[in-house]
Amino acid sequence: MDSQITEIAADIYRIHTPVQLPGGFTFSFNQYLLVDEEPLLFHTGPRKLFAPVSAALARVMPLARLRHVALSHVEADECGAMNEFLAAAPQAAPLCGRIAAMTSMEDLAERAPRALADGELLCLGRHTVQWFDTPHLPHGWECGLLMDTTTRTFFCGDLFTQPGAGDQPLTDADILGPSEAFRQAMDYFAHAPHTPATLERLATQAPRTLACMHGSAWRGDGGALLRDLAGCLAAGRP
Repeated sequence: MDSQITEIAADIYRIHTPVQLPGGFTFSFNQYLLVDEEPLLFHTGPRKLFAPVSAALARVMPLARLRHVALSHVEADECGAMNEFLAAAPQAAPLCGRIAAMTSMEDLAERAPRALADGELLCLGRHTVQWFDTPHLPHGWECGLLMDTTTRTFFCGDLFTQPGAGDQPLTDADILGPSEAFRQAMDYFAHAPHTPATLERLATQAPRTLACMHGSAWRGDGGALLRDLAGCLAAGRP
């Protein structure tokens, strides 16, 4: 198994691993590396993918330079390899929201997490990222997402999940249709009462690149696409 790494925005790299699942089904896992004075990795991938993901990362910078290992919520593909990355990067710490820190990461992680408050900014050097609490969007109570305010890259986690190998690193083609068709078949959204307001808040940040966790990253009018997603959820249709 081999992971590929591609720059999708200034200093931001997509680490991509397609996986063959039982029944001939292919799915992909992405992590995102932001290279700066304090490098940040958004999501680790499952523990069993640590070797190929870390090898891909090392093609861009030494693994030991990592300072932040961020997660949107607590599942294996978001943080399964957290402790392996912390062992390889002595100065790194988990980065997450306050709920994730309180309920899980203060116990699961070998190093104390840095918990960000809703709306909090974190300067990494040339880039500044902002944390947004997004409870139950798409699922966990502890969920939150990151925006790189410098490049307007939105690390959107499981939003816009696309099936298949996701071989194209960055696209401007339709990703809402495939992601909604996938969601209709296996709905993983919590459909909380505040979901429309949360999506609108994210849309107002005007992202230009969506760093999707599964499938291709996307570039274009991210605010409009987030509002289209809200419309699909409200209508209950793909």
